[in-house]
Amino acid sequence: MTVTQATGTAERETALDMLERVPGQRRITVGGDKNYDTYDFVTQCREMNVTPHVARRQWTNLDQRTVRHPGYQVSQRVRKRVEEIFGWIKTVGGGRKLRYKGVARNQLWAELTAAAYNLVRMAKLAAASLVIQGSSAPTGSM
Repeated sequence: MTVTQATGTAERETALDMLERVPGQRRITVGGDKNYDTYDFVTQCREMNVTPHVARRQWTNLDQRTVRHPGYQVSQRVRKRVEEIFGWIKTVGGGRKLRYKGVARNQLWAELTAAAYNLVRMAKLAAASLVIQGSSAPTGSM
């Protein structure tokens, strides 16, 4: 998770920067919401050997090369699970409104909130694993 200055295009620009840092030469895919369905983003992804699996707008910049494959539909289902994480961060983690001044402080807040989400998820997975194995999940307060 990366925090940047809000410019209207910062989200897409940051995504492209992150894609440039992915090692290897193999073709990869990237998912995104409708805000990523722009000519510039789709074109730059294709130039970097990245297939953009973004949600389509009414007048989309994606062509049939991408959307005809079953992998596109799978990416859209997986994207929903990723969006649930951001929903948790906004509601439970208090991320609807930034609390600090400056990008660096908000970046630290975002990293700590994401770590908290991971801890909650690991605890739920551990409890589910115990139930599957036949043990009872631990109860009590911390």
